[in-house]
Amino acid sequence: MITVTEAIATPGALKRLADEGVSIWLDDLSRKRITSGSLAELVASGSAVGVTTNPSIFQAAIGSGEGYEEQLTDLAVRGVTVDEAVRMMTTADVRDAADVLREVYDATDGRDGRVSIEVDPRLAHDTAATVAEAKQLFWLVDRPNVMIKIPATEAGLPAITEVIGLGISVNVTLIFSLERYREVMAAYLAGLEKAQQRGIDLSTIHSVASFFVSRVDTEIDKRLTALGTDEALALKGRAALANARLAYEAYEEVFASARWVALAAAKATRQRPLWASTGVKDPAYKDTLYVDELVAPGTVNTMPEATLNAVADHGEITGDTVTGGYAQARADLAAVERLGISYDEVVQQLEDEGVAKFAAAWQELLDAVTMSLKSKGVDAR
Repeated sequence: MITVTEAIATPGALKRLADEGVSIWLDDLSRKRITSGSLAELVASGSAVGVTTNPSIFQAAIGSGEGYEEQLTDLAVRGVTVDEAVRMMTTADVRDAADVLREVYDATDGRDGRVSIEVDPRLAHDTAATVAEAKQLFWLVDRPNVMIKIPATEAGLPAITEVIGLGISVNVTLIFSLERYREVMAAYLAGLEKAQQRGIDLSTIHSVASFFVSRVDTEIDKRLTALGTDEALALKGRAALANARLAYEAYEEVFASARWVALAAAKATRQRPLWASTGVKDPAYKDTLYVDELVAPGTVNTMPEATLNAVADHGEITGDTVTGGYAQARADLAAVERLGISYDEVVQQLEDEGVAKFAAAWQELLDAVTMSLKSKGVDAR
């Protein structure tokens, strides 16, 4: 398999993807990626025009300790709390990545060139604390091209509205259900209306809605396999794409509404669908499945490096693979329901698990940093 770097000289699938109106964002960040020039190379080649992070990504990066020793020593000398230490390290990485992407941000009028950082996942069910954390992160990073990630929990919805209303760009994360996605878009529009009332220039506010893909197949496929019938097995690998395609249909409907038209007249920008969790979990599926089959204008696909490399090597970008498939998508999800697999139960389970997994990763990161600070003779609080 060729790497993205090797593919630069002969632009292929990645360029075709961009030509179709899909922004490619890298779902990974570490200090080594910044200092080695790896991120700058991806950006310079046009292979990636944005970066997303999450607690699991930071746990892997900072937990390794590579590139963080000097800052850890400085933080230890200052006697900071472990929470402050983690925030100082993560926001430093995001700030530096934002600087690498600043030219893209300027060239696209803020559409791309974005770096996302998530609020503390332990706050997912606390609206006021989420808003306060979002404001603090925005201040700490201090770059116009940062996006604050807020989970699409029930408590997250009013936080999204309030943060957007303050003029802060937001990446809404952990969206699994079509109903919740519509609530997210409504929260965004309400936030724009608040910002407008406050006299904020709406053209400066951007947002993406991260709709998770592969985890839907992982859970539903498990249940289909347990049923074991020919009908059940024939539906494997179809639910996640169906769900995402119907999300795009909802996006088209909301951003053609009279409410949106009024905001667009005030120079508001659309909240783009972002396909997240696009790395294939089942080795039986093609490793570019959730890229090749989710091509639609005005979307973002955030990929781990392995998926990015796979698309560069053998992705099959054949044009729009979303908007013509709504009827089949509805039929696929209906067929799953007829087999006794509850869509509502699955997507709620996935949301709960998503929040829990990020909170666990964050706690592992805090524990790792605590040990590092203690090793330097500091009793981390």
